[in-house]
Amino acid sequence: MPQIIPIRDLKNTTEISNRCHAVGEPIFVTKNGYGDLVVMSMETYEERMRILDVYAKLAEAEKQIASGQVLPAKDSIEDLKKKYGK
Repeated sequence: MPQIIPIRDLKNTTEISNRCHAVGEPIFVTKNGYGDLVVMSMETYEERMRILDVYAKLAEAEKQIASGQVLPAKDSIEDLKKKYGK
């Protein structure tokens, strides 16, 4: 379940840091009752960025498949064998 805190709670940075590391999820910060910021640990951020990178690469691969820019696996393996002499 997402954690939501008011912006005034950001004054206690050590507590916020500890919470971010403990939950491993973003903490949503509200201002005047509306969403304003998201705070997360560096580890959580990096993991999210890695996942987004994988999704971007998969989307690019899907585009290549749809446009026919692929070779059968057998042909690719033969090309690699020729290139590297095995």
